[in-house]
Amino acid sequence: MLRPKWLRKMEDNIFLALGSNRGDRLYFIRESIKRIDENDRCEVVKCSSIYETTPYGKIDQPDFLNSVIRIRSEYNAEELLHFLKEMEKQIGRPETGEKWGQREIDVDIIFYNDVIYTGDKIVLPHPEFLKRDFVIIPLMEIAPDFIHPVLKKRIDNLDLSKIEKHIARKIEFQLIK
Repeated sequence: MLRPKWLRKMEDNIFLALGSNRGDRLYFIRESIKRIDENDRCEVVKCSSIYETTPYGKIDQPDFLNSVIRIRSEYNAEELLHFLKEMEKQIGRPETGEKWGQREIDVDIIFYNDVIYTGDKIVLPHPEFLKRDFVIIPLMEIAPDFIHPVLKKRIDNLDLSKIEKHIARKIEFQLIK
């Protein structure tokens, strides 16, 4: 059970990137956010807008919907990763999937506060996020002043001039109320 707000850390800066390009994309993103927020050990704090994006990596597939959310959690990073991967399976993502292929839902931990960590199943900060405008732009929307723990720069001061452009359009949609 999540501790009462007065017992929690005032700032938890855990950022998750969500993406879907199979089936009802908006449903899968909304359902993921709902399940994260309903977990007794997590709380969704803020959601970016939804961005429709062209595929990254494997390009011969449908466009994605992407979003970034900020959460608080009592899970450590590896426990959170386990919870998220189990949630993906419950929502409908098969365990065996093609790398960068179509998926109902994909949830990645981008930052876990200011933790810098390399483990068997997780690397923090996410090593690929600086190549993905569909993660950086939504992150800038909800946390422009977050300091990248490795680069020691605010998110809104990162150089985006050389990253590939995948965002096709921003969709104004309220993910949480």
